[in-house]
Formats: sequence, C-alpha cells, structure tokens
Amino acid sequence: MKPSTPALGDLGVEAIVLPGNTSTADIEAMFRNDRGLRAVVVEIRGTLSLLTRDQLDHRMTGRLGYGRALSARLTAEALVPATTFRLPPSLDLRAAASALLERPEESRYQDVLVVPESGAPRVVPVSEIFEGLSAVFRHAALHDPLTGLANRLGLEESGSALLTGNGSTRAAALYVDLDDFKVINNTFGHRAGDSVLTAFAARLQRCTSPADRVARLGGDEFAVLLADVDEAGALTLADQILDALAEPFTHDGHALRVTATLGLALASDIGVDGQDPGSHLEDLLRQADAAMLQAKHEGKRRLGRIDPSLPASRFARQALIRRRLPQALDNAGFTLHYQPLMDIGTGLCPAVEALLRWEDPELGRVSPDEFIHVAEHTGMIHALGLWVINEACAQARRWADAGRSRAVSVNISPLQLAAGSLVRDIHACLQRHNLPPALLNIEITESAAITDPASAAAQLRALINAGIGVDLDDYGTAYSSLSLLRELPLTGLKLDKSLVDTIDTDPTSAVLLAAALASARALGLKTTAEGVERETQLAVLEDLGCDIAQGYLVARPLPPADLDAAWAARSDGGQAPV
Repeated sequence: MKPSTPALGDLGVEAIVLPGNTSTADIEAMFRNDRGLRAVVVEIRGTLSLLTRDQLDHRMTGRLGYGRALSARLTAEALVPATTFRLPPSLDLRAAASALLERPEESRYQDVLVVPESGAPRVVPVSEIFEGLSAVFRHAALHDPLTGLANRLGLEESGSALLTGNGSTRAAALYVDLDDFKVINNTFGHRAGDSVLTAFAARLQRCTSPADRVARLGGDEFAVLLADVDEAGALTLADQILDALAEPFTHDGHALRVTATLGLALASDIGVDGQDPGSHLEDLLRQADAAMLQAKHEGKRRLGRIDPSLPASRFARQALIRRRLPQALDNAGFTLHYQPLMDIGTGLCPAVEALLRWEDPELGRVSPDEFIHVAEHTGMIHALGLWVINEACAQARRWADAGRSRAVSVNISPLQLAAGSLVRDIHACLQRHNLPPALLNIEITESAAITDPASAAAQLRALINAGIGVDLDDYGTAYSSLSLLRELPLTGLKLDKSLVDTIDTDPTSAVLLAAALASARALGLKTTAEGVERETQLAVLEDLGCDIAQGYLVARPLPPADLDAAWAARSDGGQAPV
C-alpha cells in the first residue's frame, strides 16, 4: 500500500500552553529546568502566540545588559513578539516549505506554531519540516506513484542490500508480465488499467514475505526479489502468483480477467562468485526477464525458466535489449541516419527520411526490428519517439542554416499517435528549433492509423493544416485498405518495397503498382516508391508516373556529415546532388 504523505500536524511536539499572566521568572525557570524545551505557547484572550527560547534569551539579555532587570516584573503577554507565524496542521510539507520560504529571511528559520481546530497546538522546528520533505522526495524517487511499490531504482537500492553477504547464494528473482494488458486499457480505459495494476500490486504483496522485495518496473511489468529461498520455495511462490489472478478484478461493475507470464532465475543459475551485489541483481533480473520472454513465446500464462547449461537464446538478447534501452536513451546511444528521397523527374533530392540507429557497447549493433517493439511494449517509445522528432528538427535547422534546406521525414509509432499528444509535441519541437513546418514530414503505418481512425484523422488533419506533410507508409502490406485512403487526411503515399521488388521483371507486379499510383493521383497524393535498387525499376517507376524514389540505388542511409560529403561530391561531379 502507498504510505500516506505526512502533514505538518504529524511533526514537532505538543506545546505547553501558558496563560498570558505567567511571570517572567516562571517562564525562565521552565526553560532552565528543561534544556530540550524549544518554545512555549502563550494564550492571550483566546489568541495563541509562540514564545521561543531564543526570543526569551534575546529579551532578557538585550538593552545594553539591563534586559533582565527591565523585564523581571513583566508577564508572558509582554514577552511574546507582535506576530506569530501559524500554519494549519493539515498542510502538506511541500506547501509548508513554500510558505516558510516566503517569510522574511530573518524570521524564516524560527519555529512554527501549528494550531488545530481542536486539541493542543504543536511546535514544529523548521529543520524538521525540511527533513520530512526530503524524506518525501526520496520516497517518491524510489517508488512507483500508482502502486506504492518500489520502482526500478528502489529495487536496485534495496535489492543490492538484500544480496549483500551470504544470502546472495540463496536469492531468486521472478519477472512478472501481465498478458495482453493493453486490451484492458484500449477497451475499458486507462482508469480501469490503473485500477487493475493497483489491485494486482496488492495481491502480489500478499503472496510475498516481508523479507522479499516487490517492485513495479514499468507499465505492466513487476519483479519480486526473493531472499533465502531454494528452488522449491521459488516455484511455490510463482504458483501462488499465478493462482492470485484466478479471481477477476472489478472496475465500474466490470469483471476484468487478467493472466500473467512469469520468468524465474535462481542465483545458482548464473553464479555469484566475485560479483558485487549490483551486478548480481542485474544478472538475476536479466535471466528472469529472458525466461519470461521465452514463456511468452511458448504460450503465456505460465512460468518460464532458462536452463543455464544451454547456450544463450535469442530471449536472453531480448532481455538485455530491454535492460539497455533506457541507458541508451539517457547516454546518447542513439543516432539518426538519413536516406535521400529523389525526385524522379528532376533527379534532385530535396528531402530525406530519418532512420534510427543504435550501437550498444554490450549488444553491438541493434536493429530497429529488435528494439522498436521492445520500446513500444515497455512504454519507452514515447520518450524515444520524441527524441527522434526533436533531433530530426535540429538537423533540419542545421541544414537550413547552412543553405542546404532538406525536408526531413520521421516515422511515428502507433502508440505515439494513440497517446493523443503528437500534435503538441511536434509543434513544440518546431518552435524550439524555429523550423518551418514545411521542412518536417511524418510517416505513419496503416496499422497505426486503424487503431483509432477518428483520433488519428483529427491529429493528422491538424498537422496538415499547420503545413506538415503526412505520408501513409508501407502501403501494400497486409494492412492495406483503399478505404483508409479515403478516410485519413494524407499528403503522400509510400509504396512498400514488396510492391516494387519485381515491377521490372513481372508484368502483374507492374499492373498492381500502376493501380496503386492511379488511386493516389486521383486523391492528390504524392507517391514514393521504397526499396528501389535497380535502374530498370527506376525506369518503370518513371513511366508509371511515380513521384519519388527511395532505396540503395539512390543512396544508403548516411550520418549527416557523410550525407553532406556525398552531396558535395555529386555537385562537384556535375550530378544531381543528394
């Protein structure tokens, strides 16, 4: 369960309340007899005021050393300052700290009087407020705000401590992934999804012992780190987790059935000799993740475990990709290469497509086919997609500043379109780099568009109205539908390589391509042929009236500097520049 956020009334100590006619001598005696006493509260005609030890000392020692003599016959009413800083006990620590920082600097660090509607007042030191606020921020940094479980960082911290010492040899990790969870979000909404995640987190905690560590790693993925457990104990817990999902979750009167796939890794599976706790935890989670992916492949709703005696499987690489992906984004592991788009009529290349590349120290070169679906599954696609848009806009700006303006096309994930923030994100990037909208083009796949046609159409229309091009990508694949060309606002159509491959050798392929081009022309769409690799293909495309060619015949994807060099070389040689 998520802990309650402390309020101001939870801090400090209950105050001693004195009547206004209490003598100075009596007050001095109280402070002298209790060295831990910081302040007292004085009640004067129903109003409470704070008198601190520092204020009393200043009054009694001031006035050129005659303070005590001058104040000896005074009462508490005459000793209290003219104003007292009061705050309600229900105030949370963030608001309390903000109120303190608005005070004049000379009084900012004086104790605070907290006055409830009923009951005794409290005296709260300022240091206690900021210490409490620091604890709140630390807790937030280490915990998932939805479920209250540890997040990945929290698991790394507490898990590493758990794996220190002899207990590391009897540790195990369970990786838990809820099956097809996006169906819940898409069908019943994200409120229902959040409700299920919160309820599942509670069930997961009930299955485990206080010594275990339970975390939500992100999205619909959880991890359980088990301490001092053998194989039988770990398998029993895995069965309990699967059984805990037998009862459906309820939300707004709906019974929502959810299953999970688990992966198990024991310390004995990976070996721990000479490992520091952090590396040990990383290897345990990676092995459990790979086991979960293997179990998913075998049919879901089950427990997977990888035989450590067998060679590493492709699931181990997938698990490592999932672990390395956040680091790649944080540590500039991604780059963009740009492939020219050639105007078939002129031979010029006024535009390029941005293609994402990842070179990892551990994994080597990682294909987009490997990591894009991982990014989509883990939810990282939103941050990654935004990085691509921003970097592409930055590069387009650099080219424009150098006098070589090129429009840049970027691919948009289905999940970016489904999130509903695409228009806002793109406009923010354009504004950040002062880039004209005409120098940006987006490409969507048909699968992305048909997820929610109405929402997709509204967003695409807004982009087109702003001057941004919108191409339907991969036309001619399994998702092809002529009705989409009518329903979706588009400015261009990209013909998939499968339509182009044999147009120069197979008359039927050329006829099919001609039909697609005719449909696009009738709708006023600019057409691009992908995967053009031979001059004979290019000739057919020119005869059929295709507008743009893209492929290795024109140029391979290149880093910006190499593309600029190729552009300069072709210009010097009298060829149409890329």
